[in-house]
Amino acid sequence: MNADYSMADSKDWTWVLEKPCPECGFDGAGVTRFDIAPALRAQVEEFAELAKSPLAQRRPSPQVWSAHEYICHVRDVYELYSTRLGLMVHEDNPLYPNWDQDETAAADNYSTQDSAQAVVDLIANGQKLADEFEALFDEQWARVGRRSDGASFTIDTFGRYLAHDPHHHLWDIRQGFVRLS
Repeated sequence: MNADYSMADSKDWTWVLEKPCPECGFDGAGVTRFDIAPALRAQVEEFAELAKSPLAQRRPSPQVWSAHEYICHVRDVYELYSTRLGLMVHEDNPLYPNWDQDETAAADNYSTQDSAQAVVDLIANGQKLADEFEALFDEQWARVGRRSDGASFTIDTFGRYLAHDPHHHLWDIRQGFVRLS
């Protein structure tokens, strides 16, 4: 996974903290800190189930990732968020390393990665991140971190923001399966 400080995160989905996602229906305003770890654990199980589909390796269109590619992406998102959460817990107002998800997908050639290993790694990364959220003390939820694009998060808003990404990609996969059927 490629992360550095040279290029700003370019995709801003912070609005999901304020209003429901019109595509997947996720409502970040309705998520509490107590929902984050259970949501991550449930999402991991859903990805593992969807990976079993015979459609998992197929792209619904040339510009839309396959379920397998989404699994590789979410695996990396879990790893990235674990790193960022660690920074927020151990440093005061850290600046996160930037990450370009499209650059990572191309550089790491998601489409050719071993599917079974990607699922194993997604499960491990997701469970680890859920454990890290569950281990937080009450006062840590107000700790702050920031992206180079100016977005600033508390651990609470960071966790709610994170919960949208895999939720949305589960929706993406299901939509792709419908298009492929």
